[in-house]
Amino acid sequence: MIDFLTILKIIAALATAATGLLAFVKPDATYGFIGLNAQGARGVSEIRAIFGGLFIALGLAPLFLGATAYQMLGIGYLTIAVTRAFSIVFDQSFAQSNLISLIIEIVFGVILVI
Repeated sequence: MIDFLTILKIIAALATAATGLLAFVKPDATYGFIGLNAQGARGVSEIRAIFGGLFIALGLAPLFLGATAYQMLGIGYLTIAVTRAFSIVFDQSFAQSNLISLIIEIVFGVILVI
């Protein structure tokens, strides 16, 4: 039987992969959730590779590799959250989407690490 925390971890991993899939299939949609706009074919390629391919791999790996991979994904999310919090204060980037991303990163990070 799968416990509730395991279900939350699977959801976080699948959400990571789904975000990557969206960036891979529709790179122009990334502007809405990361604020980046690709300039030319090289920019589109970079969005597909990093925000697409990497996030797909990061999200799917824990499903096959288990507990340590879930923790590593969680550490990644918490590191992004710390960096984003610094940027929010230092760069005065208080956009609502930035704050929502911070909350999601903290929640996913904590769920995945425990």
